[in-house]
Amino acid sequence: MAIPESFLDELVARSEISEVVSSYVHLTRKGNNLWGLCPFHNEKTPSFSVSTEKQIYKCFGCGKGGGVINFIMEIEHLPFVEAVRLLAQRAGMEVPETGENESYRRKKERLLALNKEAARFFHACLHSSRGAAGAEYLFRKRGLSKGIVTRFGLGVAPEGWDNLLTAMQEKGYTKAELLEAGLAVDSKKGRVYDRFRNRVMFPIIDLRGEVIGFGGRVLDDSTPKYLNSPDTIIYNKSRNLFALNLARKSKQGRIILTEGYMDTISLHQAGFDCAVASLGTSLTQEHAHLLSRYTKEAVIAYDGDGAGVNAAQRAIPILEQTGIQVKVLQVRGAKDPDEFIKKYGPEAFARLLNESENHIAYRLGQIQQNYDLTDDAQKVDFLREAAAMLSTLPSPVEREIYGTRAAQAAGIAPEAMAQEIRREYNRRVRQAKKQQERRDLTPAVQLQPRSYGIRYENLRSARAEEGVLRLMLVEPELFRAAGALEPEHFSSPELGKVYALLRRRFQEGRSVQLAALAGELDGEEMSYLADVLERPVSLPNSRQALEDYISVIETEAVKRGGGEQDPLLAARDKFREKKAYGG
Repeated sequence: MAIPESFLDELVARSEISEVVSSYVHLTRKGNNLWGLCPFHNEKTPSFSVSTEKQIYKCFGCGKGGGVINFIMEIEHLPFVEAVRLLAQRAGMEVPETGENESYRRKKERLLALNKEAARFFHACLHSSRGAAGAEYLFRKRGLSKGIVTRFGLGVAPEGWDNLLTAMQEKGYTKAELLEAGLAVDSKKGRVYDRFRNRVMFPIIDLRGEVIGFGGRVLDDSTPKYLNSPDTIIYNKSRNLFALNLARKSKQGRIILTEGYMDTISLHQAGFDCAVASLGTSLTQEHAHLLSRYTKEAVIAYDGDGAGVNAAQRAIPILEQTGIQVKVLQVRGAKDPDEFIKKYGPEAFARLLNESENHIAYRLGQIQQNYDLTDDAQKVDFLREAAAMLSTLPSPVEREIYGTRAAQAAGIAPEAMAQEIRREYNRRVRQAKKQQERRDLTPAVQLQPRSYGIRYENLRSARAEEGVLRLMLVEPELFRAAGALEPEHFSSPELGKVYALLRRRFQEGRSVQLAALAGELDGEEMSYLADVLERPVSLPNSRQALEDYISVIETEAVKRGGGEQDPLLAARDKFREKKAYGG
């Protein structure tokens, strides 16, 4: 491992998991644990748990879990070394730079420096004869000021196959580096050429002020109209938002979500400095959780066409599950916010913004638009679809208020609509109950790990092996009482591997917290171990429980080896089997 293990032990000790997680998730104490909405999947009822005693997190909905390093890897989508670096910065520690760690860091710094030089090149081209077409587009056609162009660092990629390539090579960068940064493309014939040609360029800047990628809009009729940087080691479109580096400093108390670069830039020019845009992709959970750090209210200001409506419908639940209050702006008299501001001015847009509908009213309105409510058959279909949507709302007050609104729109009694919503709500409850009953009727399946990548061949032995690990993780001194138990005795290779890792760490006098294993186990294994550790354990009887578990493991190992089992041991094992399965 590139990072010294002693450093990792100290980092884990300094990084209290609840403090780290609470900077991403709102946590509330219930019993011994802290609970919140899972940041890794959509949910409305908290199933995400943090144990300060065991220093682990576990989601009982999606199954993800682990320690503090693993959490940062998952939430920030970072490799191990980068997650350690982020945690170390938070803890005021300096990561020892050795081996592959140092090489990776230098490569990232090199690519960031290259992107900054590329942004300077594009910006300089805009103000030269080679950028005349781009200047015409930005200044005259789109009406941007010189100040806003400078603020966003806009530029032009000139016509030609190797303008950027030549300029960057003159500064000492190689073709391989331009390829790795996504600034160049390698043809099938081995020719390397500029990715961006004859395009207006939009630098994508992260929260640290680093240029991590680019978007480019064509200045002719070629396709695609918009071209974005590919994902690289410094850029991922699902984890970054255009202009968030600026919008996070806004004092307007909300974030405006737009569909593209120009809408966002036009809003900033008009004084709405809280606008952002996703980068050539639909809004993701990562985007939503990123936004939730900076705002409690988001206004979706997508185009009013079919694609914009569909994108808004997809974005609403993603934003809502993070705790953000969601509103939807319906642009009237223009196709998008940019065109509206040009036609009616910033003051009119501000009024429109303040009249934004909450997402329930918006969704109900979108359903209503699909039906002719003067036709009885369509009226019935409208009410059924509306009831299905409203039945998903967690609040009975919301169901009643918007059910009444739907009833009024269709000209029926609110009581009839309330009955239809209640029928649909009860149907959903019954369906969920049946699914749970089916799961409960298959105990053998429930005893298997949640992860599809790990399966037990010997359930009896594996459950005892889980018990051993649970005891060891909570009370490491029990390693001294493990006797001759070896990893080879374990029926599950995964559990045997973890036992070996923990025993070695204990023998070396090092941490045996789950978080300390983040560099040696993958995310699936960490989630599984968090599931194992989350189950209750009785420490007052720990030594007796350990002896019982080891007895089961060794007996099953003998059976697998084809050895004869003592009849008395067999009788004892049968008596204890129920206890062992209970963990």
